Amino acid sequence: MKNSTVAVLKTSPETVLADYHRLMNLTGYQEIISRHEDTALKINISWHFFFPGSSTPPWQLEGVIHSMLKDGYDPTKIHACHNRTVVIDARLGERENKQLNVIQAHGLRNIHLYENEEWIHIRDAVGDLADDFLALNDVYPKGFHIPKRFIGENIIHLPTVKTHIFTTTTGAMKNAFGGLLNERRHWTHPVIHETLVDLLMIQKNIHRGIFAVMDGTFAGDGPGPRCMIPQVKNVILASSDQVAIDSIAAKMMGFDPLKIKYIKLAHERGLGCGDPREIEIVGDRIESEKNWNFVGPFHKMTFASRMQHKIYWGPLKKPLEWTLKTILAPWSYIASVTFHDSFWYPVFARRKMRSALNSKWGRLFQNWEQLKPDENGFSTVGRAGTKLKKSGMRALIRSFGILWKAVKEAPEFQARKRRKTKRKPTKKN
Repeated sequence: MKNSTVAVLKTSPETVLADYHRLMNLTGYQEIISRHEDTALKINISWHFFFPGSSTPPWQLEGVIHSMLKDGYDPTKIHACHNRTVVIDARLGERENKQLNVIQAHGLRNIHLYENEEWIHIRDAVGDLADDFLALNDVYPKGFHIPKRFIGENIIHLPTVKTHIFTTTTGAMKNAFGGLLNERRHWTHPVIHETLVDLLMIQKNIHRGIFAVMDGTFAGDGPGPRCMIPQVKNVILASSDQVAIDSIAAKMMGFDPLKIKYIKLAHERGLGCGDPREIEIVGDRIESEKNWNFVGPFHKMTFASRMQHKIYWGPLKKPLEWTLKTILAPWSYIASVTFHDSFWYPVFARRKMRSALNSKWGRLFQNWEQLKPDENGFSTVGRAGTKLKKSGMRALIRSFGILWKAVKEAPEFQARKRRKTKRKPTKKN
């Protein structure tokens, strides 16, 4: 797979909007993203609470929208796009990560895929392509559904540069995971690499154009995508090749991309280029050649990540994994929210974030609502705040509501409720 191009630029708050515009045009996004169809901006929310490097920051979203409007795209054909999981509250996340501020400021549609959206069976969407799936037919023998609105739309993925406890790194390819699969996507975790390849095949079949813009102003190392060590790296990346951009990001983090299974599988199947030697770098090449020497997600795993590995690939697989496909599955949602939202974030997040929050990017985030950019970016970012609104005890208190919502909206309970409703006899007049 020759001639794959990835743009890499060094950036700063003062020039971030101009840099995003240059970045996207370096890779010819206007030739990929048609003006005649709707474009979904697939926002990443890996944690509803703000944590540097975990989710799409507001300047990434602002930079992409600003660039598209400057290049003459119709704002009525651009919409933000969110998925939902049982342990991540997207409504809370879009507020806490200040993505909603950007969407509303530009008057764009804000679409949550699980609210009043039609989903269609995969074989109705892609036909016989489904026969070529590596994993999804085994995971979902009766098939699965994808959002109907995606068919024929452009999509621009907005991931961040970070590590992941399941896939080593995560980026453009993983960003499709939540949007394309239903609430039972945790069933795919034992075959997550193969699943990401299947999802890329689907995307190439259904979307008019696919593009990715990756933010590495903050980058996350360690047991991501949540409990990470955030670092300020001041880089942004873009490409129409989802495999290539993930490969270059992985290389910059210090990993061999072709030793990461999902990148290698996609490269071998011709879905993109995963070999950095065959990828053309445009922009600041010197930045792409740096090695950040990240320790990766498996060096100091949290209790939760160690247990997940034992359940999906280790000694707990036989005794526990089956429960995740039954009415008993909500135990895992309770465990995840309790650990991450009620324990880890209130206890550790403020200390882990301190250095990042005191950086220019951290100050830009904290003062986002009060700042007005010029054509290039933010000439001033304000002072560092004393603390985030949702941290410490406030985060702990908020986590109880998240826990209740995770149990209440568990797909296993909702499915049982729907079955009871269908069986309930209707009253005759």
